[in-house]
Amino acid sequence: MSTETETGDAYLLYHSIGQYAGKRDDMLAGMTEFTDVWAAANGDQWNEVLPKRQEFIDLWAELIGAPRGTVTTTESVTTGLMTVIGALPEDTLRGKKVLVAEDGFPSLHFLLTGLSKRFGFTLATVPIRQGGHWVEAEDIIAHWDEEVALALLTWVSSTTSHRLDIPQLVAHGRKMGSLIGVDMTQGVGLLPYDVTEPRVDFALSTSLKWMCGTPGAGIVYMDADLIQRCEPEMRGWFSQSNPFSWALDAFEFAGDIRRLDSGTPSTVSAVASLPAMRWRMGQDTQALVKHNRKLTLQLQAGLEDMGLSLATPADPDARGGSLMVVLPDHVVASDVVTQLAVLDIYMDNRSQTLRMSPGVLTTEAGIDRTLAALRAMLV
Repeated sequence: MSTETETGDAYLLYHSIGQYAGKRDDMLAGMTEFTDVWAAANGDQWNEVLPKRQEFIDLWAELIGAPRGTVTTTESVTTGLMTVIGALPEDTLRGKKVLVAEDGFPSLHFLLTGLSKRFGFTLATVPIRQGGHWVEAEDIIAHWDEEVALALLTWVSSTTSHRLDIPQLVAHGRKMGSLIGVDMTQGVGLLPYDVTEPRVDFALSTSLKWMCGTPGAGIVYMDADLIQRCEPEMRGWFSQSNPFSWALDAFEFAGDIRRLDSGTPSTVSAVASLPAMRWRMGQDTQALVKHNRKLTLQLQAGLEDMGLSLATPADPDARGGSLMVVLPDHVVASDVVTQLAVLDIYMDNRSQTLRMSPGVLTTEAGIDRTLAALRAMLV
């Protein structure tokens, strides 16, 4: 393997697991420090580890413009959504609709389908138009009436990279009196996002993908006003302002997002993702976007020159950081992915759709290699 390919010149998997130069050494140092602390027979473990979890939370809050006390950890976007729904005031959803789009992350749809009977809501799924690849904003608006108690918006689709106009949709949702949540996962870390502009009720993400972190390091943001109205059914000693208040008849929820916590919090995933968070907060967001845009336009031109059909908006301002392309029916997409990996070119597929996401390690030379390899296989 050449030095060039060792640096990830054709690494196109930022929609899945993000990488950056020095990540291995950063993670190794961070986890070695954690191991040394946790294995020391001195009783100081929590004094060392909990501040690192809080640093992880604080960096996330800074990234998304969240006020202090409105962000906490969760295992995944799915568990985060469960936490939110289980915390909402009684009968918020009962007899109403929860609105999602067909091109949202399937795991969230699975969860909502299972919860609909228990919480008494109807799950309304906005379909993709015949022959389309993503759900149009105007179709979401057409399905979004005053019966919608909660709308869950997917900012950037994981299957098409289509980017929703969040301000437009939030403005409509406020007129309908709905709670509004945003799944930020496929765009945050690359594109700037602020949970207060426009103001949403909650937002969810993992620390994977453009954030370059680890699995299990999810986050939940909740608006301060909604926090005050929530009494989570999932609760425990860390749901209190003082977790060490153990009087059984004196339980009281914390006044901030900590009320969404429960038992002893998971810290390993936050500690493991902390080096990536520190790295990300040291980057110039506009430079990251400019690099991605340059490479996706280069990739787009080459794919279109091959006559391949994009499953992604052609306009860079209407998409996230990924390009998806549909392969002809006679080509086995998974075989293409396997053959490319032999050449140190990394992407993945969903059925006949190839997913490609260039990031900080990806280079123009890597895109040239990718296009040449695809041309040899497909043309």
